[in-house]
Parts: sequence; C-alpha cells; structure tokens
Amino acid sequence: MTALQHVGLGSHYAVHLPAPDDFAFWRERARALIQCDIPPDRVSWIEPGGTGDLFAHEGPVRSEKRLPLPDKDARPVRVSKRFMRLARNAALHSDPARFALLYRLLWRLQSRPRAMEDGADPDVRAIEELDKSVRRDSHKMHAFVRFREVSSEDGRDHYVAWFEPDHHIVRANAGFFMRRFANMNWSILTPRGCIHWDGEVMRESGPARREDAPAGDPVEGLWKSYYASIFNPARLKVGAMLSEMPKKYWKNMPEAELIPDLIASAQAREAGMVAAGAAPEERALRERPVSLDAVREGIAACHDCPIAECGTRAVMGEGAANAPLMILGEQPGDQEGRAGRPFVGPAGQLLDECLEAAGIDRSAAYVTNAVKHFKFRAKGKVRLHQTPAAKEIDTCRWWLESERALVRPKMVLALGASAARSVLGKTVSVSKVRGAPIPLEDGSELWVTVHPSYLLRLDGEARAEQGRLFARDLTAVQERLAALAA
Repeated sequence: MTALQHVGLGSHYAVHLPAPDDFAFWRERARALIQCDIPPDRVSWIEPGGTGDLFAHEGPVRSEKRLPLPDKDARPVRVSKRFMRLARNAALHSDPARFALLYRLLWRLQSRPRAMEDGADPDVRAIEELDKSVRRDSHKMHAFVRFREVSSEDGRDHYVAWFEPDHHIVRANAGFFMRRFANMNWSILTPRGCIHWDGEVMRESGPARREDAPAGDPVEGLWKSYYASIFNPARLKVGAMLSEMPKKYWKNMPEAELIPDLIASAQAREAGMVAAGAAPEERALRERPVSLDAVREGIAACHDCPIAECGTRAVMGEGAANAPLMILGEQPGDQEGRAGRPFVGPAGQLLDECLEAAGIDRSAAYVTNAVKHFKFRAKGKVRLHQTPAAKEIDTCRWWLESERALVRPKMVLALGASAARSVLGKTVSVSKVRGAPIPLEDGSELWVTVHPSYLLRLDGEARAEQGRLFARDLTAVQERLAALAA
C-alpha cells in the first residue's frame, strides 16, 4: 500500500511555515510530500498569520502534525541546480502564492526533468520574475541602507539604519552587512524584522517602526557637502536615476533632500561646465606651438590629464624635423620615462631590429608617442605599465597634432590601437585596418600595425606568426615610402 493510499485520496494538507523566509523548512516538507505522491492541489502553504485557501477544498484537512511520512524506499526527489538557485530567492518574495508555485514546479520536475529549460513555460517565467524582483530588492538594500550614529548605554559607538524592503530579504542579507561592517556595532530596522550586530554575534528582533530609527547625526552635513560637490550635471539622466534609486528610498538617505535642487540647476551647471571646458581649447588653438622646442616645453608643463600627476617625466618625440615618416607608439615605458627618449627599452630595441630588416632608417624618421607620460601602477619598486584610457589619449591628442603640423610627415605608422586612436579620434581594430593606407585630411597616410611590445608578450609559434605579419607590414610601409619619394 502506497503512502497516498494510506492517507486517503480526499485528504488535503496544510503546511504552516515557521517564518515567511524559511526555505529550508519548505524544502524538507516539499520533499516528503513529493515522496508520498501528494499532488500540488492537495497542499496549502501557510505563512505565519496567514490562513491559506483551506475552504476551497473538499474533504478533511490534515494539519502539520498529521502530514504523511514517506516510505524508507521512496524514490529520490529530482531537482535541477537552476531550480534550486531560483527557488531560494523566490521563497523570499512577498507573494503569498510563491510556495505553492515552487511546489507545483517541483512536482512537475519529477516527470519532466528538463522543464526548467522551457523559457515559455508560465511557471518557469513566474519563478524567474520572483527571483529577479528579490535580487533587485537585495541590491537596493545594499545600496540604500544609511547608518546613523546613536548614543548607547555602554558608551560604545552604535549605528542604526532604517530600510523598507518589498520582500522578506532581511535575514538573507545579514551576512553581507556583517562582512562589510564587521568592526561596527549596528542595527538595521525594518517593518519585516530587524537584525543587530555587536561585532561578535548576530541577533534578530521583531518588526520596527520608522520612528524607532534616528532622524540624523552630525556627520550628515559633511556627507551632503561632499555629495553636492561630486554631483555631475552633465551625466544626469533623471529617468535612469529614478529607476535605480526610486523615491521611496529617498527619505532614508541624507543626500536625497539635495537631489530636487541639484536636478533643477543641472542644465545651468552643465552649460557652465561646457563653457569652462571650451576655454582652454580655444586658447590652445590661438597658441599652437610654433616649434618642436615649444612642444617640448608645453608637454613638460601640461597637467590636463591624470597621467601627468603620476610624477613621471614627459617624453618628447625625436628625429628629423621634416621626416617623411612619423612612427607613433602608445606611451613611453618605464625606461623611456627615465631616459626622456622614446623607444629605448626592450620594445624599442625590437622595433629597431625590425625596421632595419625592412630597410627603414629610424634616424630618418620622427618617433613619438600618443601619450607623453608613462602611466603605471606601482608594485613594490617595480612600475607596471597601464594602458591609457580613451579620454587620456584624446586629451593628449592636441600635442600630437602639434607635432604632426610641424613635422608634416607623408606617412604615419601607428603602432597599436591606442596610437591609431590618437590620429583618427576613434578606436579601430588593428587586425581589420593593418596593411593598407588610411587617407588623412592633411593629405598624409596612416598605416596601422601592432606594437612591438605585443610581440614580446608572445612565444613559440604565435610569436613567429605575429613577427612575420609585423615584418610584412613594415615592408609595405618601406615600399610605400619609396614610391612617395620617387
């Protein structure tokens, strides 16, 4: 006799959950009911304070104490990893029908193990939506909890925050705040329950009211001043901001009271920023350097981008003032920065070898870099190369254009994507544009290939193949130079 026959076909079961977020309890009871062949329409899942839908069913209702027990040889319950991942979050949702949905899907998985792969299935879509909503609510909790300092009886600093979650996420996110604020004594108060951390033990307490949380503390004035000073009106998108930071959270955030005025004044502030940003460029156009020496002095004094603040030496280009070929790298490296000359390190030595093999005389070319300072991060005493950002390349582009205007090369050989960007003003794929000329507005040609430092990072067959392609590119440049000189 099966467990289902034993309990009777007309029985209905009421499962009372001890807490609205107790997924472990639901999983244990659901497994037992599945193993006893109890279909979803015979089970009601009741949260604390809830009544369930018991009167919609005919026949006797069996309480928690009289739930059937599976046989010892009952078949194992099938479940997919994806179902478990989604179910853990979905169980935290505030929808009272969520546990019934989870049980229905679990029941179906026993006969259709791949049901979770059907994205059009209504139950699968429903659990995905519950999971998405809970994850979003957790993200809001992580982002918008604001602690305020309060006085405590033991004289220790204590911090209290108020938050209003949409779902039962408070206990699930306690670990995040415990790890992030491990050395603080804090409490997070919510209408769904509270958590408290004293540096050693996590405690829980019942629901709280908004007035139980402090209204502010002396530090908030400093925070508001900081927030107002970093607010960037040029990047303001009100719709996106409200989507990520709904108004319901504003009352818990001290900086939120500044937002309406900051939004109202954003257009005027943005116009002021544009005007202020245009002034240096206009002055620069009037004061374009008249000699390479003037460029040298200018880059040594330039502080228009963060790289110049790294304390490294500005590296000027070198070579013939009327060279037909300009060889353009990305930025000076560690050795170049110390020597004050471009391409003197390992990449420069490899470049010299390859240029000689292709028949290109480096001494007859003008060699420079897109960015004039060495960007790096320190690791002990070693300075490790960092690729310059697009904004940094674009900022330094004015100096490169000054060099080009003075040297007036017939060809520019850009070594790498950063160098190509500094000429074109946009990023291109080296593999797609290498080996062919790109006409420039001043009548010269841009040729693009890889940077020799790229070859140094390779070995074996990869280095041999890329070395062959690099040699082919340089040979094409040499042949084009010869054709232009004829």
